[in-house]
Amino acid sequence: MPDSTSSRRTFSSAPPSITSAVGALLEPAIAVGVFLAVSASFGQPILRQDIVLALFVVALTFPGRNRFWDRPLNAAVDIGVSWLWLLAILTLCGYATQSLNLFDPRVLLWWAVLTPALLWSLTFATRKVLRHHAAQPQNRRRAVVVGAGPLGVKVAQALRAFGGTGIDLVGYFDDRSDGRLHEQASALVLGRLGDTAEYVRAHGIHHVYITLPLGSQPRIVELMEKLQGTTASIYYVPDVFGISVIQGRLQDMNGVPVVGLCDTPFTGSNLLLKRASDIVLASIILLLISPLMLAIAVGVKLSSPGPVIFKQRRNGLDGEEIVVWKFRSMRTQDDGPVVVQATRDDPRITRFGAFLRRSSLDELPQFFNVLQGRMSIVGPRPHAVAHNEEYRRLIKAYMVRHKVRPGITGWAQIHGHRGETDTLEKMQARVEYDLSYLRNWSLLLDLQIIARTVKLVFFDRRAY
Repeated sequence: MPDSTSSRRTFSSAPPSITSAVGALLEPAIAVGVFLAVSASFGQPILRQDIVLALFVVALTFPGRNRFWDRPLNAAVDIGVSWLWLLAILTLCGYATQSLNLFDPRVLLWWAVLTPALLWSLTFATRKVLRHHAAQPQNRRRAVVVGAGPLGVKVAQALRAFGGTGIDLVGYFDDRSDGRLHEQASALVLGRLGDTAEYVRAHGIHHVYITLPLGSQPRIVELMEKLQGTTASIYYVPDVFGISVIQGRLQDMNGVPVVGLCDTPFTGSNLLLKRASDIVLASIILLLISPLMLAIAVGVKLSSPGPVIFKQRRNGLDGEEIVVWKFRSMRTQDDGPVVVQATRDDPRITRFGAFLRRSSLDELPQFFNVLQGRMSIVGPRPHAVAHNEEYRRLIKAYMVRHKVRPGITGWAQIHGHRGETDTLEKMQARVEYDLSYLRNWSLLLDLQIIARTVKLVFFDRRAY
């Protein structure tokens, strides 16, 4: 779900580099430290498997999240969910590699209990220290916002919402007339842009947030030159609320600051975790359903002439063409420049194929696509290449959904957008859900989607 801590981190009174570094290192350090301490308390020597486990834990938890400005209950829930996910992944890996018996069960049990408890305790203690530090009068920081428009008000609201971070809003500066100012900012306007630098210098302002539009570049440059004669920290807040931002983040490219507006959520440890969970889950599922798949294959072969597996070209990660497998449910195999979507009571669908489509059992071979790396268990559903070429011209940001591997199930499907998309509005709604998934991805979200998909398989009848 959306990361509610992002704005809190931005306005922390402690140096961002320090809090970010502590947040990144705390979780892996606690996880590994507790494991080694518990092992030592039970007299267990540190063996090769312990070192492998520790390295795997670091890979799954680094960088840790900065939860210092979360509410205690929110932090506890987030830590608990994250830790349960990690334990589930480690258990599946241990079961798949038959290595669980290499570890003392007492060590694993105490490690599983003590790690989240200690992590939350240290997070809560650090939060108390930071808030106490920020509350001291000598540590308070004063801020002004340049631009009394909607974006300036958003910045002011973020500052006020997290007053415990130690920053107090003093007011705004803007050249516009009273009638053009935002109603929530008009009473706090301190002067015009030309007055900003002198006010900052005279009143000891610590932070200046510039929220002017890019069209005001000459005025921004002039203001920056004047403000550089003060000791205030200067921040430029780009107005990106009018565009669809996917995984927006600030990056450092060899010393050059780059603002990412459209990127994949699967980078670094997220990429490793997503791929590892796909491989482990797909392998287990295929082992469990192999008898069912064999029975379906026989049923497809007996129901109509033709191959058991239907292969169709789709667009995958970064728009590259992939081949997706399904159990054949039609008498024809359309994969040309024009692909007609299946409709209710479509004469091309066999009687056995209709059952497969209603129950989504025709999708089961795609778990092999997951193992191949072409697909993921959860992600935007892949469309036929012919459909992509049509909709990319009609729907804004349609191809952005290909920033991740396509999935067997997805956020759109559990919200009712399955089956035929016979209108442009239906496809637009599906794409909106896909983009929302990219913006808000988390392992917890994937788990929710998988659980709700299982329910839909038995109770939803939109697919045909």
